[in-house]
Amino acid sequence: MAHYKAEDSKREQFRRYLEKAGVLDALTKAPENPEIEALRLEVAEMKEKYEAVLEENKTLKAKLAQYEPPEEEMPGE
Repeated sequence: MAHYKAEDSKREQFRRYLEKAGVLDALTKAPENPEIEALRLEVAEMKEKYEAVLEENKTLKAKLAQYEPPEEEMPGE
């Protein structure tokens, strides 16, 4: 039994040593993948373009409404 506790103690000391040296953080925290950052930038650009297209669509619909007569219901409906 005493032999088992000695191994645990050594293991615990080694674990603390690794924590102090920053080894555990280096192993558990993976670096950010550059492809992910590129995709994030692309998504941000697409969102901006989407918002611009929505605004343009809204403006064009307003212009079109000026030149077209309002739609009236067909007789019999």
